[in-house]
Amino acid sequence: MATLHRPAPSPGPHLPHTPDIPRTPHLPRVTLPRTQPAHRAPPGRTLARDLALPLGALGAALLVTALMLTGQRAHAAVALAVFALLTAAVSLLARPVLVPVVALVSWMFYDGFVLNQRSDLAFQPQDRTGLLVLLLAGVTGAGCAAVVRAVRRH
Repeated sequence: MATLHRPAPSPGPHLPHTPDIPRTPHLPRVTLPRTQPAHRAPPGRTLARDLALPLGALGAALLVTALMLTGQRAHAAVALAVFALLTAAVSLLARPVLVPVVALVSWMFYDGFVLNQRSDLAFQPQDRTGLLVLLLAGVTGAGCAAVVRAVRRH
């Protein structure tokens, strides 16, 4: 069983006077210099550049889906031109380091679903031609983006 005790009396005017506690002298106030945030994103870095690869893969998947929904086998040259435009557009937004990956993802969708129709990747002459065209489209898009960034800097 617990025993309850009366609460301690609060210090008040009825208690004997306690000596004053010595006060510390006032110290000069130190103000810290204003600083800039620790991390600031570079001027050319945007969310679009970070999401270019996943958005490019999504665009290639949607393009393949649209070609499959038409029910007709698309002409390989026309499909390659459309994939090259998609690769160049995504390469405009992507970081230059990711351009070969963007071209490779586009080639895998093109080769697997347009040329071979069964999601098989092959490396026949027309497959190599498609890879070369998409790599060149990616490099062209990245080169155009680099020129635009250089013009904006000056």
